[in-house]
Amino acid sequence: MPPRADLCLAWNWEHDVSFVNLLLDACHGAGITLMQVTADSVDEVASRLAADSPAFAVLFDRASDTDPRFLRLVDHAQRHGCHQINTHARAVACRNKASMHLEFITAGLNTPHTIIIPSHAEHADLPGLDLAVLGEQFFIKPAHGGGGEGVIRHARTQHDVERARHAFPGDRYLVQEWVMPAWLGGRPAWFRVLYCMGDVYPCWWDPSTHVYDPVSEAEEFRHNVGGLRGVAHVIAWVSKLDLFSTEIAQIDDGRLVVVDYVNDPVDLRLRSATLDGVPDDLVQRIVNRLVARVVNLVSS
Repeated sequence: MPPRADLCLAWNWEHDVSFVNLLLDACHGAGITLMQVTADSVDEVASRLAADSPAFAVLFDRASDTDPRFLRLVDHAQRHGCHQINTHARAVACRNKASMHLEFITAGLNTPHTIIIPSHAEHADLPGLDLAVLGEQFFIKPAHGGGGEGVIRHARTQHDVERARHAFPGDRYLVQEWVMPAWLGGRPAWFRVLYCMGDVYPCWWDPSTHVYDPVSEAEEFRHNVGGLRGVAHVIAWVSKLDLFSTEIAQIDDGRLVVVDYVNDPVDLRLRSATLDGVPDDLVQRIVNRLVARVVNLVSS
């Protein structure tokens, strides 16, 4: 087995290359070792994991959600008490939007008015739903999944709900009101907020173009959206995650409504590489924060 690494990064998304390069440079600068495990190397690495000693001190898993082969790294980390950035059990729990919806309400967060629908496998036939409370149009979302997969926008009837349930018959669905953001400074008050280990990075985020624009301190004060930071900290407390993103809209009455609960793994494509990527300096700050945490963990 190679020498014990300080940080093991499991990744399998080709668009993570720029982020990985930033992380590699930051680890080198901080004097810590980085073990990269990709789709090409996971089988070999997993076969060489020693049963009697940990191969790494910290695991940052950005792959097991789409490739179960990486779960062997998670199992190794759990057996040896290695620290995990976004503990696997919590990451899995947070991908259930139906459960998170209820946890958010319990924590006092504002969420869209929502009807949680049982899976088609559990209840093939639904009684008449009171969809009028949602307004003329609404969203239909499977409880699991990301990237907009299975989401129906502009739904209007129970027939739309029935049709959606057949796409993922084993999953519950959320039927949610269409949230209309207020307008602030000539743009919709729709935000994507990134959270990393206590640091919060609020960004304007156009839901049609997905383009980020960091919220400046002056804008936070001028538009009274400093509460975005408080909402992010509550989500961190509920989710128990170290790194995530969330979407929040401010509506006309001034309330901040969480419209997309917890995104993990976080899309960390760089703005310099793709128009709808995260601003490069924010990704760099997240990288620096991650590396600082690893340094603290391995030196304590």
